[in-house]
Amino acid sequence: MTNPFVIGVPKELKNNENRVALTPGGAGLLRQHGHQVIVEAGAGEGSGFADSDYAGEGASVLEKAAEVWARADMIMKVKEPLPSEYGYFRENLTIFTYLHLAAESDLTHALVRSKVTGIAYETIQLPNGSLPLLTPMSEVAGRMSVQVGAQFLEKFYGGRGILLGGVPGVPPADVIILGGGIVGTNAAKMAFGLGANVMIIDRSADRLRYLDDVFHGQIRTLMSNPFNIASAVQRADLLIGAVLIPGARAPKLVTEDMVKQMKQGSVIVDVAVDQGGSIATIDRVTTHSNPVYEKHGVLHYAVANMPGAVPRTSTLALTNVTLTYALELADKGIVPAIRSFAELRLGVNTYQGHVTHAAVAESVGLPYRKLEELLIL
Repeated sequence: MTNPFVIGVPKELKNNENRVALTPGGAGLLRQHGHQVIVEAGAGEGSGFADSDYAGEGASVLEKAAEVWARADMIMKVKEPLPSEYGYFRENLTIFTYLHLAAESDLTHALVRSKVTGIAYETIQLPNGSLPLLTPMSEVAGRMSVQVGAQFLEKFYGGRGILLGGVPGVPPADVIILGGGIVGTNAAKMAFGLGANVMIIDRSADRLRYLDDVFHGQIRTLMSNPFNIASAVQRADLLIGAVLIPGARAPKLVTEDMVKQMKQGSVIVDVAVDQGGSIATIDRVTTHSNPVYEKHGVLHYAVANMPGAVPRTSTLALTNVTLTYALELADKGIVPAIRSFAELRLGVNTYQGHVTHAAVAESVGLPYRKLEELLIL
């Protein structure tokens, strides 16, 4: 075991991002393993954790982010570093966070130039194909997509003035969900629970059979192809983009012409916006402060950190799954840990000045290098 190991937790800078990468309880557990934890003052306030809570668990609370970045062996964050943080990058630093590099060319170049080891929560993958560190936030974002969609369908917010579940004698809204994975399934649970007409579109027949069984045939399922997508999008009151290809940019499944055919005042919520978005008219990322824009008479919600709006729930759900991996990285050391755990190797997106995730390299136009080759040099 490599000790002492210093884990740094800076305050998140993204607009209205109130999550924090480590709870006081998590800091206490790392301390019990002999590691040092340093937390920027105020980092946990948005999630309801005071500086004194961290200090009570043996963490050091530092006033300035620069101090945290400078002293840490590994930085734990929630969201990808912003340009104002690139100056903190240095060789022998590990950043453990959601990176979403396929849609972040500038960040990828900065990590490569600085020879930072970038381990992305979203590409850590188990042998069964599941994404354990993405799942809890996908659950939150999927459920939130229906909440925010229902809100922006209200006339006051510019929508069609439709109640998602309707009332007796009045039909409910049509909710079309692109993608039947974790996000799509959770969106369907919420929309169906509110009484909407729900359809999930997916490219996997096996997944559609599973969803049909889970929902006892009470939602509609449709095989993904351009004709089916166009027909469904035209009917949608609320369209939810829930497509994910691990590490890669989301495919553009909904064209601008399809959006032009949508009803005036309908709403699009694209949960895949942090991977580039799956709707062609999602041409910008919005914020919680200014979450929607209108195009072709349709409201577009493109907030990349949706779970940040419910930080208490999100922080607890996220740290439930990240802490195990943080302990492995700290206890064993970065290189021994990624050598030992295949799922962690899949999480390494940049290493020693190279892009080590094929989908990221293709998306940002940088050479790809196999991590296994670098680990044996």
